[in-house]
Amino acid sequence: MSKIIDGQALAEKIKDKITKEIIGGRHGAEIINCPRPNLAIILIGQRPDSELYVSLKEREAKKVGADTHLYKCAENTSEREILEMIKCLNEDELIDGILVQLPLPVGIDTDTIIMAVDPAKDVDGFQPDNLEKLLRGCDNAEVMPPVFAAILEMLKSINYKIKNKQVCVISNSDIFGKSLAHVLTCRGAKVLVVKADDENLIKHARQADVLITAVGQPKFIKKDMIKPDAVIIDIGIARQDGKTVGDVDFEDIEDKVSYITPVPGGVGPLTIAMALKNTLEIFRKRHC
Repeated sequence: MSKIIDGQALAEKIKDKITKEIIGGRHGAEIINCPRPNLAIILIGQRPDSELYVSLKEREAKKVGADTHLYKCAENTSEREILEMIKCLNEDELIDGILVQLPLPVGIDTDTIIMAVDPAKDVDGFQPDNLEKLLRGCDNAEVMPPVFAAILEMLKSINYKIKNKQVCVISNSDIFGKSLAHVLTCRGAKVLVVKADDENLIKHARQADVLITAVGQPKFIKKDMIKPDAVIIDIGIARQDGKTVGDVDFEDIEDKVSYITPVPGGVGPLTIAMALKNTLEIFRKRHC
């Protein structure tokens, strides 16, 4: 039987530290006038999954003592209007961090929107200037994309030494795959990035000591695609038969792997916690 990597439990530990720092900062003798962190969240359209994620981020931010400002836009909001909103938030001294909920509606160019966010307020770490810094070296001194930080935290929680391990990242996003591969390669892993429709997908997946999947195809990773005792990190999320499921067929493979992340309750909660950690880091640089 595999061991579950409990992302919810790990997230609670991270959020406890954030809460103590925010509350301690506001009541400490040296920085009693330090304000609360302020996070602006932009939500465009009415996708149920996006609305759920945003509500979770708002809820968790409130728990740790951060203030959120939700900007809900109609599905037909123009790209120009969104860019104007982001410009205002970039210039607003109250706002520490900006987070644009993805995916965006058809007709709005994601790259254009993300590029407009001030790099100094970019909570997700995917603004081009920040990505360039991330890919430039291995010190990772800047804010790291929360999902990457979540993956590293999960591996750390099981004392997994990734150096010289074979890692297979399944992702249809070139930017995501390339950036994650860089982060893992900097830690000594041997990383291969493949797409879900790669004709050699099964072959590559079977060779992986660590399999990371971020596709959004329900239960398409089966037992015959997994190396025995592999570590499985499932970032994918989809709806099937009214339930939230991941890319991995959990029941099919759980007795073959050493560690596995559940969906829900795995990468998702920890990614939110890491986004709040980034918000706190940005806040520190601006105020304290």
